[in-house]
Amino acid sequence: IYRIVAIDVRSRREGRDLQKVGFYDPIKNQTCLNVPAILYFLETGAQPTRIVYDILRKAEFFKDKE
Repeated sequence: IYRIVAIDVRSRREGRDLQKVGFYDPIKNQTCLNVPAILYFLETGAQPTRIVYDILRKAEFFKDKE
């Protein structure tokens, strides 16, 4: 299971996350996203990792934004 979190780039990888914004379970093919929180962090300059970008794309998150 992948936890999707917003984290400050200046903190360690295992550091405290700013907010949990969703999760992805590939075994059950289940995705849960907090869309307003994700939009907020992306609009304020957050950069998703490649894996998170792929999860968001698969969930058709960017469909309306492109």
